[in-house]
Amino acid sequence: MSSSKQAESEVKSKLKVLGIAGSPRRDGNTDLLLNQVMAGAVSPQAETKIVILSELSIAPCRHCDGCIKTGECIIQDDMQWLRRDLREADRLILASPVFFMGLTAQTKAMIDRCQALWVIKYVLRLSAAINKDKERKGIFVSVGGTKLNNLFQPSMATVKSWFTTLDIEYDGELVFPSIDEKGAITKHPTALKDAFALGQKLLLTL
Repeated sequence: MSSSKQAESEVKSKLKVLGIAGSPRRDGNTDLLLNQVMAGAVSPQAETKIVILSELSIAPCRHCDGCIKTGECIIQDDMQWLRRDLREADRLILASPVFFMGLTAQTKAMIDRCQALWVIKYVLRLSAAINKDKERKGIFVSVGGTKLNNLFQPSMATVKSWFTTLDIEYDGELVFPSIDEKGAITKHPTALKDAFALGQKLLLTL
């Protein structure tokens, strides 16, 4: 095999790790956790990328059924390329704080715009994954300002449903209640270490 073909093969075989930053507050608690997860996933065998939703233009789903025949959304914005990233990812980390018992508006808008992928899977009967032979896993990272026992359950239900549409196995969550003030997660005794270790765990199947 030539060196160029070998290099191309290595790129294609790399595990694609995609992190989604869903908080509207930059460098806040979920951003810090996500950064540590991604740092733990750094490896010669992995390709990592973080997408910051608050910096993108993502309109809400119109429920216009424009995607129903082709699986292509008619709205031209950043979801056009992000949807492909989601389909190509082998590992997906969604990081969103809890707002009023749910995901942030930025995160929910992105998820709702995956209706086109729902069409691909359930109407057109195709795989949402570009490489359907690869194992795909995802995790949910979150913080919330209260101590409610069910604080993360509504968000987790949405994330699990979304992962199912993407043909991604829900592989767990890393969540912390009673974290509200910006940077408060750094005072937690193990949170950042736990996040780094979780990133390392994502590569164990390599």
